[in-house]
Amino acid sequence: MTFKLHARINRSDARTIRQALDQFAAKDSVSEAGDEFLVEAEMEGASAKELNRTLLSALRKVEKRTTLRAEWTSGDTTERFFDYVLKKTIKA
Repeated sequence: MTFKLHARINRSDARTIRQALDQFAAKDSVSEAGDEFLVEAEMEGASAKELNRTLLSALRKVEKRTTLRAEWTSGDTTERFFDYVLKKTIKA
C-alpha cells in the first residue's frame, strides 16, 4: 500500500530525518518550523502502524528523545499517531 505522510518531528536534526526517510526510499520534503521539522513523504508499506513504528525507531536510534506526530493517509483513511500510539482514525 502507498501512504502519504505528514509529520512533525521534534528533538532531531534534518540529517537524521533524511537518513531515516532514505531507508524507505521516500520522496521527501523536510522543512524547519521553529524547533520542529515538518515532513511530507510517500512511503510503501503493509500498514500505517508498521511504517510509523519503523520510522520512529530509525529516528530514535540516532536521538533517543525524538518525538513524532504523524498523519498517514491511504485512500480514504487517515491514521494519526503520537510516537508509537494510534490516536485517531478518520474515514472520509
